[in-house]
Amino acid sequence: MSSCDDRAVSSPEHQTHPHSHAHAHGHGPAAPVSRHLRKVIAAVLIPFAAAVVVGLVVLWPGGAPAHKPSGVGFDQPTERATVVKVEQVNCADVHAEQQPQPTPPPGQPPGGGAAKGNDCQQATIKVTTGKDTGRTFQTVVTPDATRHYTAGQDVVVTYSPKAPKDLQYSVSDVDRTFPMWVLAAIFAFAVVVVGRLRGVLALVALAASFGVLTLFILPAILQGSNPLLVAVVGGSAIMLIALYLCHGLTARTSVAVLGTLASLLLIGLLGSVFIGWALLTGNIDDTTGLVHGLYPNIEIRGLLLASIIIGSLGVLDDVTVTQTAAVWELKEADPSASWRRLYGAAMRIGRDHIASVVNTLVLAYAGAALPLLLLFSIAQSSVGTVASSEVVATEIVRTLVGSIGLVASVPLTTLLAALVVSADRRGQGAPAGARPADGSAPGPGAGSGAPWGGEEATAGRSGRRGSRGRRRKR
Repeated sequence: MSSCDDRAVSSPEHQTHPHSHAHAHGHGPAAPVSRHLRKVIAAVLIPFAAAVVVGLVVLWPGGAPAHKPSGVGFDQPTERATVVKVEQVNCADVHAEQQPQPTPPPGQPPGGGAAKGNDCQQATIKVTTGKDTGRTFQTVVTPDATRHYTAGQDVVVTYSPKAPKDLQYSVSDVDRTFPMWVLAAIFAFAVVVVGRLRGVLALVALAASFGVLTLFILPAILQGSNPLLVAVVGGSAIMLIALYLCHGLTARTSVAVLGTLASLLLIGLLGSVFIGWALLTGNIDDTTGLVHGLYPNIEIRGLLLASIIIGSLGVLDDVTVTQTAAVWELKEADPSASWRRLYGAAMRIGRDHIASVVNTLVLAYAGAALPLLLLFSIAQSSVGTVASSEVVATEIVRTLVGSIGLVASVPLTTLLAALVVSADRRGQGAPAGARPADGSAPGPGAGSGAPWGGEEATAGRSGRRGSRGRRRKR
């Protein structure tokens, strides 16, 4: 497999003469570990990768199960349409006037609706896809509606075949295809410009991850397979593809894979314990309820645990790769450092990483749940009441379990990486022929005991002594 890392390629002379010295440079890539250590790592990872492949084959769903749309929520047939005309009409004429509302409690706004005599918008919509292409219908937008339409705007409409003909189509959303593609293109451009080859490989890995998610994880769960088992197998496949594709098939990447795997196991264990202990059902919104209603065989609590594992995977990759790279670079800077010294130095880097990443993770979940938190704030509920409600408690468990696994990944991966680079059989001390960090020539004890260019210098001294001896004989 091709790697994003630049490889140091030995010249033929260095390969054929075992006593020659390679000229190492501090800014180059980390040297590969010994063959023995690669065999040890392979002995752990090859069975794991084989198990992932077997799991993919056994659980492969072959597509999502077919079903008739229920006409509820997202489970409705949709078509594309365009707004061809928008005109102002009296709300009373289109029966959109405000209905009598009970007097609201003090401090609360009155009920919605259009006041009598106000102008409403009447939009004419033309269906542009499907069997009814060219068909038009009208929809009324009241003044207090959050969404208004303009002529030429693309929208998404839902189709209800059992409804009266005039009511079969209704606008469900606006068509955001073009801005979403533009944003995706800007993202891809930024990644490639800054990351170059690594950026290209990162985009390929992202596409592969999306493929595993849509072709394996989601259909397998819909087919009734255990969501936790599917998440573990699918998440492991995503991890192997993303890490090895972006960072190369190296021992350093393999250590990051092992650290990520250990952290995922911890997240799965903690998630299982606290989901059961807190009596979380996982059925916390209309979407989850709709999924469970359409597919009763899906285990909703297992689906919650699977979402925790998959959601934590991306951040874990970042942390484990960073920590492994830190240990490797520290070892290159000081080849004589012990594993304890490497671990301590890398942990100082890891603690800063923990502080920033955990805060990011918590704020990401808080931002996603902000409307819900505002609702509790309006209701003037206590912190204890809010935290113990299932909707918020589910997000708290999701956040804290993922954060614990994230925090644990730093010492686990750092320790594993320090032990691996320190256990290398190539020997301790500076590599043969390597210059010290200050750029000066190494002393007599460096490398194999010979100074920089030691063999050449020894050969030169022997040649000079031989020539003086020949001159004396003459």
